[in-house]
Amino acid sequence: MRGWTRRLVLALLALLLGSASAACPPRCECSEAAHTVKCVSKELRSVPEGIPGYTRNLFITGNQISRVGPESFRGLENVTNLSLSNNRITEVESHTFAGLRSLRSLDLSGNQLAVVHPEAFSVANQSLRELNLSRALYNHSAVVDLAMALRWSSLGGLRGLDLSDNSLIYLPARIFSHLGGLRRLQLSNNSLVAVHNASLSGLERLEELDLTLNALKTLPEEGLRELDSLPGATLLLGDNPFTCTCGIEPFALWLNRSRDRVRDADGLACAFPAGMRNTSLLAAGSLTLGCHQRDAGADLALQTSYVFLGIVLGFIGLIFLFVLYLNRKGIKKRVYDMRDACREVWEGYHYRFEIDSDPRLSQVSSSADA
Repeated sequence: MRGWTRRLVLALLALLLGSASAACPPRCECSEAAHTVKCVSKELRSVPEGIPGYTRNLFITGNQISRVGPESFRGLENVTNLSLSNNRITEVESHTFAGLRSLRSLDLSGNQLAVVHPEAFSVANQSLRELNLSRALYNHSAVVDLAMALRWSSLGGLRGLDLSDNSLIYLPARIFSHLGGLRRLQLSNNSLVAVHNASLSGLERLEELDLTLNALKTLPEEGLRELDSLPGATLLLGDNPFTCTCGIEPFALWLNRSRDRVRDADGLACAFPAGMRNTSLLAAGSLTLGCHQRDAGADLALQTSYVFLGIVLGFIGLIFLFVLYLNRKGIKKRVYDMRDACREVWEGYHYRFEIDSDPRLSQVSSSADA
């Protein structure tokens, strides 16, 4: 009897422990079989407590969470994929994800990150492989914070980084220099106007770089050198407003040499000027090949014209001075005559002024006239 009672108690305890381990946070959906917890669009203002320890796939999306910190994900060492997209997160503190020892994929897309602390993405054992920050950076200050976080967070194992749709105008210098293992970099649908300042340094293992839908008008020699520093990377450059003036020649020639690396090379076309719109960039180099020579000829002709004009004006000046020298006596006499005439006029005005100001002289003058 006692043995039967003991077995019953143990069974009840196991049942209670099992139910406790399978507990699901309020307003979340949990699946122990799939090792998944979903807290989607539940107006949550913080990461819910009591997330089961079996969780490998954690989706907390579409809520009102403003910040995340180290206390947000305690006890979740089994989480492999974490999605925090569209939560209006503005701040990510240092070591927020440090306790997620198995984390491989982190999605922070669709947030409003204004403050990113230096070690925000630090993860034990450098396990993180995919980081999605699409539509996540609030302003330029966040971009500067991100550059520091990418340097300080020990992300040498990162393979994919998505920075698309962030209105980036330029990239801070050496922003990716500590991501030596990166394979895919998404920079599409931003406002990048140039590739410079060694912003792509340290990416020797990169396999794919997406620069589509930006504001690139051309790629000068500095930018071409940076792209050439990624010898194993496939490049995407479509949907940029390339301006096909004389300055496009080096880029067009480079593009012809790099067709095997630029996946969309055949579809790249001039956007400006209007006369060359939709002209293939591959042909732009040959169409404008002589423009620098023509410009040099025009500059030489202009310089020659200036020299000739200077010689003519100098010759005219010499003639004028020579004429003045020959007529120096006559000019001197004319100057003296003009001086005497001015003096007589001035004396006459002075005499009239004295008469008008003295009534007695005025009467004398009147009687004398009579």
